[in-house]
Amino acid sequence: GYFGRANLIQNYSAVTGACMVLKKELYMKAGGMDENLPIAYNDIDFCIKIMQLGYFNLFTPYSVLYHYESKTRGYEDTEEKKLRLKKDLDYLTNKWEKTLEADFAYNINLCSVPGSLFSIKLPEEFVSVIKL
Repeated sequence: GYFGRANLIQNYSAVTGACMVLKKELYMKAGGMDENLPIAYNDIDFCIKIMQLGYFNLFTPYSVLYHYESKTRGYEDTEEKKLRLKKDLDYLTNKWEKTLEADFAYNINLCSVPGSLFSIKLPEEFVSVIKL
């Protein structure tokens, strides 16, 4: 991982729902998963709710898990699934816009564009020149 992050116990803003472990009481206190997000991003939404309650989303490199992404529901490879995924992302973004913009677990000097994660965020005037 980036600068050895995968080797460190640390707090994250969110973890995948496939590896969450928490007490039932905390799950209920947070209101469970948002039914407006039945397939995607419900884990991110839930982790943010946990943080809002004053708890942390802790990652440890000392656990061993096997997660077969999309094994049961398939990939987002049809137009219908892609539209649903975009709708879910828009819902999450609208719900948590300010929180997502100020992610404490991600350096503000790094790019947040998928595919460019952990690369240096360049000022907009440099990005324009590079695209030329």
